Amino acid sequence: MQCLRDQDALIPRPRGDLPRVCAATLAALTIGGIWVSSPERLFGWVAMVLLILTLGPVLHGVCLLAEEMLHHTNTRYRGRALVSQVLPACGLGGRTLLAAGLAIVLLHLAGDPLSHQGQSWKLLFLTLGLYPLFKSLGVLGPSDVEVSDICEGRKMNVAHGLAWSFYLGYLKLVLPRLEDSIAAFRATHQASAQSWGRGSKKLLILIPVNANISHKLGDEDNNIHFYDNLPNNEIDRAGVRGRVYKHSVYRVVDEDGKAYDCVVEYATPLLTLYNMSQESSAGFGESERRQQVLLFYRTLQDILEQSLECRNRYKLILLNDEHVDDPHFLSKAIVRHLEQQEKEEFCLTPPPHQEMEHPCATASKVLLNGQPVIDEWHHQEPMSREPTLMISLEKPQPLREPVEVTYHSQGK
Repeated sequence: MQCLRDQDALIPRPRGDLPRVCAATLAALTIGGIWVSSPERLFGWVAMVLLILTLGPVLHGVCLLAEEMLHHTNTRYRGRALVSQVLPACGLGGRTLLAAGLAIVLLHLAGDPLSHQGQSWKLLFLTLGLYPLFKSLGVLGPSDVEVSDICEGRKMNVAHGLAWSFYLGYLKLVLPRLEDSIAAFRATHQASAQSWGRGSKKLLILIPVNANISHKLGDEDNNIHFYDNLPNNEIDRAGVRGRVYKHSVYRVVDEDGKAYDCVVEYATPLLTLYNMSQESSAGFGESERRQQVLLFYRTLQDILEQSLECRNRYKLILLNDEHVDDPHFLSKAIVRHLEQQEKEEFCLTPPPHQEMEHPCATASKVLLNGQPVIDEWHHQEPMSREPTLMISLEKPQPLREPVEVTYHSQGK
């Protein structure tokens, strides 16, 4: 299980609700402090702050709306309705407008929260005038964490698109046919029959964190040798008649000289991530590439776990780039996963184990009229036995009707 713990230490988990909890706690502490110091002005101050915080985004949304209405109505929104499409895209959705309206009502009910008459309105107008400016300049823009959270929540990352494309365009097509291809390969390659284990009957998908992929596995590790290709799968796809999908069989040798035959390949979408990081126009650096690779692994794993067509036909192997100095790191990683699957995939219905008769059962036998009699109290069925499935061949009987039984005391 060491490799699983190593993967959990690398893969980022989905973000939780801790920021919301911290924000709610901070707001409660702030309001509580104002309540203790100036309880008579708390309601007015809260109304003023809410109005500033809600009207600022509304005015910034109006600025965005001017750009969208003048230049992008037909190209981006295809002339769709203003209320249903353009307004929500500019941040002028129902919740924003409703919050601003409630803030105005609260401030009207609270009156002027500041000591000098008209001072609060001057503060309000000044804030509303400066907020759109700072928002447009990026001073009040979303942080990288917020952008990452939005992209992950809405599945907008490059990794999400590549993972779905890899699944729908490749894995969902070839994995259901993999078992038959391996069986046909083993029938024509009798010499490699002893090198196939239960774990090697899956497609091993290599996902290096650095996205650096070699087109020949033997160039990275001399303990990995190309053996042969599985029979081709021809599938009609996107107008191409008989498009060929193939897999390569490799022979992996461990440190003791034991050979394993398996179907292994890299996840080809990682080539796109690596090439994007090499293009300056893509704006895709090494740190962004690493994050996208880990998100690709997590997304692909979630997709395949929910796929009935691909279940138990694949194995994702995440390769950490911290062991590049080991010339046999790749073969060790493959062998470790093969051996792990061999240990995990055990027979669920082993042959029943015959229990020995307990010595107390022999001592509990007594003689009655010269015949041995076994004490039923001491001779029980074995407590530790394999569960068995008992099937009755008798027809089901109808349920008996309830019978009322009445007990009378002798005195009545």
